[in-house]
Amino acid sequence: MPCCAQQLPLPIYSSTNIPNFRACHSRITCSSSSSSSQSDDNGGNRGQPHVILVERYGNGTAKRYLVDDELQVQTFVEELSPKPDTTSHSSHFSNTQLSWLPDIVKDFIFPAGFPGSVSDDYLLYMLLQFPTNVTAWICQTLVTSSLLKAVGVGSFSGSTAAASAAAIRWVSKDGIGAVGRFFIGGRFGNLFDDDPKQWRLYADFIGSAGSIFDLTTPLYPAYFLPLASLGNLTKAVARGLKDPSFRVIQSHFAISGNLGDIAAKEEVWEVTAQLLGLGLGILFLDTPGLVKSYSTLVTTWMVMRLLHLWLRYQSLSVLQFNSINLKRACILVKSHVLYSMVPGISSCNKEENILLWPRFMTPRITFGVPLEEMIFGEKAAPTVKALLKLYAKEKYILVVNRQRSDFEVFVSFKVGATSMSVLRSLWQAYWLHENWNTSSVALEQLAQSHLEMEDRFEDFIQQLNGIGWDTLQINLKVPREISLDELNPI
Repeated sequence: MPCCAQQLPLPIYSSTNIPNFRACHSRITCSSSSSSSQSDDNGGNRGQPHVILVERYGNGTAKRYLVDDELQVQTFVEELSPKPDTTSHSSHFSNTQLSWLPDIVKDFIFPAGFPGSVSDDYLLYMLLQFPTNVTAWICQTLVTSSLLKAVGVGSFSGSTAAASAAAIRWVSKDGIGAVGRFFIGGRFGNLFDDDPKQWRLYADFIGSAGSIFDLTTPLYPAYFLPLASLGNLTKAVARGLKDPSFRVIQSHFAISGNLGDIAAKEEVWEVTAQLLGLGLGILFLDTPGLVKSYSTLVTTWMVMRLLHLWLRYQSLSVLQFNSINLKRACILVKSHVLYSMVPGISSCNKEENILLWPRFMTPRITFGVPLEEMIFGEKAAPTVKALLKLYAKEKYILVVNRQRSDFEVFVSFKVGATSMSVLRSLWQAYWLHENWNTSSVALEQLAQSHLEMEDRFEDFIQQLNGIGWDTLQINLKVPREISLDELNPI
């Protein structure tokens, strides 16, 4: 099996098809397995590098890290078949039976961790649900044509083609909008469990942008179809964010397993509000001068929309989740590091910033970093050995990025890492942020932070359980694009 080797005095990257890392110039020598065997026969095992770990990538490639007697780190990149998921539950449609389906397609249409993350009847239900939905939309198209005829677009005795053409345009508008939901569901489906409050609010912002396209149709009637289609597309994206997020919120309400009842009663509230809103909207439209003045109509819409967004923010702010996502975990960890105590569920949820994007949080923590980016300098091999020894009992490796002026932490996870591993790395990262000294030795500070984490993390978990936090529902996802597998622990 052909492979490429490179020495590692600096953080350099090979040009193989692995996740998007920063590229820089490096000297790479390639050798085949046969030449390697010949060198082994001639030179024996004396001075032969030994593999210390393997960095596996989600696309099936792997990078082996080797250390020789001269303490030089070498890397070998090779194509490998993905490991079978031995943790998945038995299913009528296992990964083996779906091996013909490209991974990119499976990631797009199935939930993360499929088939182990769903029940055995999930796929069979979805396969039958798909043609069911197809027939429903065929019926919807035909019904739309009948409705348009009823309002005067063609007639059964007249021009049927006119009604059919109008129906095609109208359904095409809906179809373009459905593309937005298709994209959101396939690309971002694994995000809604982590932060439903944020995505529910973002859905309203995007929906507001979609309404702007609808408002501009009177100004450009010749472009009604493209403008209405863009509006539908944008609002469909908003719906793709709204529906999954709200289902998570409904599940949060159903503490007695009464999700169906809660969803039904939510419909009662929503329909009541809809009828009241429609009535007030008709009243506004009947107001003299409002219909004739476009600027007044737009101003009224803008005021109502801003009020709507403010009320949405207020409603989401009162939610009190007892699960731990990244934002709440950072609040909890920081409080325990500084004050040796954790805030309650109510105060933590109030402190949580719904609008803040996680990448802009302080300190900056980057998960799923390749090992080459974490080590640098002339002492790469001793650094690797020291890190492997320091984190021998952990499912992650954490370092501070000294290439940036501001504080940043890199974390790479080992095979078998869990949400608890992410939480432990967060605690250590926050301790380092509060106690980091740029003039001290980095490895010594990493060792001290890890020792502090080991001594205090158990108290942290006990406090969380004591005040009602659900430590069994920690929504801190481990990046699966990169994982480290120790073959020769030090």
